[in-house]
Amino acid sequence: MRFVLSFLLGLAALSAQSNSVKAGRFHVEHPTLLNLGFEWSIEGDTNRNASVAVRFRKTGTTAWRNALPLSRIGGENVYRRRENLDYFVPDGFAGSILNLEPGTEYECEFTMTDPDGVSGQATQSVQVKTRTEPKPYTGGRVLHVYPPDYFGPRQEPSFTGILQAYYGAGLGDWSVVWERRVQPGDTLLVHAGLYRPEKYNYVDPMMTPFDASMSLTLKGTPEKPITIKAAGDGEVVFDGDGNHRFFDVMASRHHIFEGLTIRNTDIAFFAGQKEVLGAVGLTVRNCRFEGVGFGVWTEYAGSSDFYIADNLFLGREDRFRLNGWGGRQRQPGGNQWPESLYGSHRLTSYYAVKVYGQGHVIAHNAIAYFHDAISISTYGTPEKDPDLRASSIDIYNNDMHLFNDDFVETDGGVHNIRVFNNRGVNASKGGYSSQPVFGGPAYFYRNILYHVPTGVAFKFSAKPAGLYVFHNTIIGEHLVGDPSSNMHFRNNLFLGRDTPDRGILRLGNATSWNTTDYNGYRPNKSVKDQYWFFVPPDAKPVYEPTQAQWKSYPTLAALAQATGQEKHSIEVDFDIFAKLSPPDPKNEFAVYHAMDLNFDLKAGSKAVDAGLVLPTINDDFTGRAPDLGALELGKPAPHYGPRWLNWKPFYR
Repeated sequence: MRFVLSFLLGLAALSAQSNSVKAGRFHVEHPTLLNLGFEWSIEGDTNRNASVAVRFRKTGTTAWRNALPLSRIGGENVYRRRENLDYFVPDGFAGSILNLEPGTEYECEFTMTDPDGVSGQATQSVQVKTRTEPKPYTGGRVLHVYPPDYFGPRQEPSFTGILQAYYGAGLGDWSVVWERRVQPGDTLLVHAGLYRPEKYNYVDPMMTPFDASMSLTLKGTPEKPITIKAAGDGEVVFDGDGNHRFFDVMASRHHIFEGLTIRNTDIAFFAGQKEVLGAVGLTVRNCRFEGVGFGVWTEYAGSSDFYIADNLFLGREDRFRLNGWGGRQRQPGGNQWPESLYGSHRLTSYYAVKVYGQGHVIAHNAIAYFHDAISISTYGTPEKDPDLRASSIDIYNNDMHLFNDDFVETDGGVHNIRVFNNRGVNASKGGYSSQPVFGGPAYFYRNILYHVPTGVAFKFSAKPAGLYVFHNTIIGEHLVGDPSSNMHFRNNLFLGRDTPDRGILRLGNATSWNTTDYNGYRPNKSVKDQYWFFVPPDAKPVYEPTQAQWKSYPTLAALAQATGQEKHSIEVDFDIFAKLSPPDPKNEFAVYHAMDLNFDLKAGSKAVDAGLVLPTINDDFTGRAPDLGALELGKPAPHYGPRWLNWKPFYR
């Protein structure tokens, strides 16, 4: 009897120990201009009731502000069997302080609590400064670059072509003799004209014999970047004449490219190869890309702190119809597309921007006619070193038009991926993708989507974990059958287009701690099963539910009563908008234009004041409560695309 009592007491002690939380390593990720990201590893907390409250203030001020709490992550299984991917998210917390000011230092405080007890350092206080937009150094040399066919007066020191100024390169075999290199802080001022390599010319005046590629390998510093920018005396055109790579910058550090036009090349900026080498501190700003296969591309885990902003990317895909890369996108029923539809597609343009690593900012770009617009490399199992993961990446205020696949792919992201204030019109496969995310959080907030015929507004696939979906306006269905872990929806609008034989929502919840509420839905007419829902029957995750475990509900009220989710959500119609009609569900190949579409809410409509307050997301709401969807009534709409591109929609 004494033995049994001792054994039971021992079990109780072990249970209490496993439920209490032990704080571990606290990691500050690379800051961006607007956001800060953090990770905090833990042990224990088997019952997942620990939490981390976050508050912050500008250094030197006294008033604290609350931020979103850190996300509890850990134990979720992220996998895709056919690629042998099988990953379990380590236990911890991760999250961001959002919507800050550039170049500002903040005092950030994190407090871990657990009803079962906390051991280790339960409070963390750090001071972190957001980045500023990279600028050329004003105290360096100015080197004047002219095209090969320029014979007029020159400003000195002058050079013919980039490589002569950058390396002091010569012609022919002497093109790799680099005896007079630029220094940190130097600026190459590129004058107007056509810069086109003659790759089969042994004495190519651009110094690129045979491959027509410019490999730029030198190192600037954050304070003294190497700058290559247009002189302002006319358009500067770099024409690849069909070459494979134009600028190979994978060995570079802290370079700024500004005001250039790059065309007729497969890859405009090659910035990193997986497990080989990658650029750091690359800035591509105010540039124009025409007829390229890839704009900016790195797969290297050590690439960091890119700033890709205010560019125009024009690919080589079809400009007049919405084509998928696997043929027609939908079959009757429409909730998923079978493998048999995945035919071959000849890629003429792949991604405008694709990155991996930390601290990247991809903002205010206009992108059209690619397979996908913006992506994080799918990459695979994350590296163990937290500085070699796809974390702390911002994708915002981009304007995206007409793609064979998706608008934004966070595929391969690990922690603190922020996708916000983007507008996407016309995508064939999906809208905003996580295929997968390795723990998260990945934040999707205040994005707009219009015309994705598959009904896959958010392509959450390959069992992603840690997805936060706030304040998006989706004109179309959200139909994803692959269950996701630790997924949360608030303040979104999903408006169906009356697509035949298709409901408005199909949501697979791999974990019982997923939540969804305060959303607005427009069901498709003449469809009985509007809301398909799966929730694991107990606390144990379920990643492969049977068809019988999925439940359908004809109304939102029925869903809320059966599941306890969506209790404050509402059903809406297109009369919530000032003036907006859905895409034609019978014409999947149609092309719509953002300038014709008005996503503003109508005063007094059901979507106004119907949302939940979310710290740092909607603190500045007007009225009694935040509105549903991407745009708050009475607030100016975001500027989508390059800030130098001023266009006025037809409806204003």
